[in-house]
Amino acid sequence: MKVWKTLKTTYKVGDFIGWFKDGVLNLNPDFQRRSVWRVGAKSYLMDTIIRGLPIPMIFLRELPPDVEKLSTIRDVVDGQQRLRTVISFVAPKLLDLHGNRFDPSRDKFTIWKEHNEELQGKSFPELPKEVQNQILDYEFSVNVFPSDTDDREVKQIFSRMNATGYKLNAQELRNAEYFGAFKSLAEILATEQLNRWRSWRVFNSDELARMLEVELSSELMILMLQGISEKSDRIISGVYKKFDAKFKEGREIAKRFRRIFETIDDRLSSNVATVFRQRTMFYALFAAIYDLQFGLGSALDPRPAKSVPTSAVREILAAGARIKSAEAPDSVMDATTRRTTHVGERKTVVKYLLKST
Repeated sequence: MKVWKTLKTTYKVGDFIGWFKDGVLNLNPDFQRRSVWRVGAKSYLMDTIIRGLPIPMIFLRELPPDVEKLSTIRDVVDGQQRLRTVISFVAPKLLDLHGNRFDPSRDKFTIWKEHNEELQGKSFPELPKEVQNQILDYEFSVNVFPSDTDDREVKQIFSRMNATGYKLNAQELRNAEYFGAFKSLAEILATEQLNRWRSWRVFNSDELARMLEVELSSELMILMLQGISEKSDRIISGVYKKFDAKFKEGREIAKRFRRIFETIDDRLSSNVATVFRQRTMFYALFAAIYDLQFGLGSALDPRPAKSVPTSAVREILAAGARIKSAEAPDSVMDATTRRTTHVGERKTVVKYLLKST
């Protein structure tokens, strides 16, 4: 039985750039995948590095020293896109060395506003010196396989690593694919409400870890953009794609989103965990309060929120209680227990909550 002895260490960005310049870092060994990151993913990575936040581990394989270059050769086993992103940002001209090629359509990018407003639109030479130094001094966590690890064994190692992982859900897949305006705002708004999600018991810890609160926040943003719609991965992903580069409605969406949560917290908070914790019901509650304060289908121009009458709050609570105790009309009960993500059923529940307001 072979026992693996890998070196666990850290290397700085400057180390990797130096190795690449000297021709002793191989970004493209035969077993490497050839996936290409989008520009948004690259901007997001650089902002993560600038902020000093951790990123996934880099895996290398050391080969026997090169006698001519008097240096150890290192294959990139996992981390090609991360390292190519850093090199193309810090020293793009190096990509024309050693069999690589700088491709402007693939490799040229700057920091996006959605990731860092202070540094938006800047390339590496345009960054303040202290930020340049932060990037060069950033340390990657690295696992180094010994030189006697062959390609077949590398594939076996990663097969074993991936065998115990979760299958990504739809929201986790979106999170891995999109890095732009809508995705960034959805994450910000969802995370801001973390304590409320917990106290209202809308999501448990495992669901929060799987980003389901970001998915629901995305649906609530879509509600403000397009009105009530069915829950559909196709619809959600379509909006992520449409508003990946620009989301001019984002400022007003964020203001209204926060205001609705404040109203729910101020006027109904003690009842959410008992009556509206089910996601179907929370969606309907948000839609009802939004209609009272801004109007479903209203234009997304800046406007003050209307006050919610006490009588409307009482009716929403009473209607919610009737649903919870199965005393609501059959059509409403069917809408909350069967196709609860269908647009028709969603509208039925919202209309019932607003019936007497």
